[in-house]
Amino acid sequence: MNYEATIQKAKQISIQIIRQAGAISKRRFDQFVDIKSKDEHGDVVTEVDHLIEDIIIKEIQGAFPDHQIHSEEAGIIGTANDWLWLIDPLDGTNNFAIGLPIFTTSITLMYKREPVLGVVYEPLTDRLFVSALGEGAYCNDQKMEIRSNSNLFKGNVGWIQGHVVQKDEGALRLRQHIDVSFKRMMRLWAPTLQWCMLAKGDIDGIVLYNSEGDDLYSGILMVKEAGGIVIDFDGNPFTGMKDEPYLIACHPDHKQALLKVVKEGLG
Repeated sequence: MNYEATIQKAKQISIQIIRQAGAISKRRFDQFVDIKSKDEHGDVVTEVDHLIEDIIIKEIQGAFPDHQIHSEEAGIIGTANDWLWLIDPLDGTNNFAIGLPIFTTSITLMYKREPVLGVVYEPLTDRLFVSALGEGAYCNDQKMEIRSNSNLFKGNVGWIQGHVVQKDEGALRLRQHIDVSFKRMMRLWAPTLQWCMLAKGDIDGIVLYNSEGDDLYSGILMVKEAGGIVIDFDGNPFTGMKDEPYLIACHPDHKQALLKVVKEGLG
């Protein structure tokens, strides 16, 4: 199967299985669930994470047996090659566990360490976000375009931070600076939803402080395909995969303003 055919088949299968996954999380939401601590940073996992993950992995393995998979809970499956699937079965597990209705499922297909397909589903609102490289980004089949805000500092900026740097002094300073620089700093604990909100034009930017994971690259593709930019804290375009990314995402018009805010906050 050639490159284009692989992506189109992957898109069709991803949309189908992510809706199945969403039906499970919607049905189980706000019910008593088995919650377990996942690490020393306070992250948690539920049986719903594992149930959804098993379904997605099974379908992908059936359709693409040669592809490698990396999933939030299961880890690495298969041998390394050009094609890599990233799965976050329940992005926002902490929210889900405490009855906060902010969570998604995210499926990403990478080719040679670059995202070529991102599918995110928010089951409680029935919003399906789909982006494929060179094809644009869509919410329920409506094309998304990132928005330029004529008064950026009266806008809303999302904050995404990794669990391992919760007490990092630089993160604390930067987070506080962003909080007082804009109308609102949003911290949803469901990063893929924030990326989709930026692509859709609902928020004005994202600052990400060392938060790499299976929920990252679907959102990056979503924003880029909606006309946005994703850069590092030095202003360089972000490409590939990084273990410790520090990123700004926004409309191109806001690049310099957000870079300035970040440098002030870190200084």
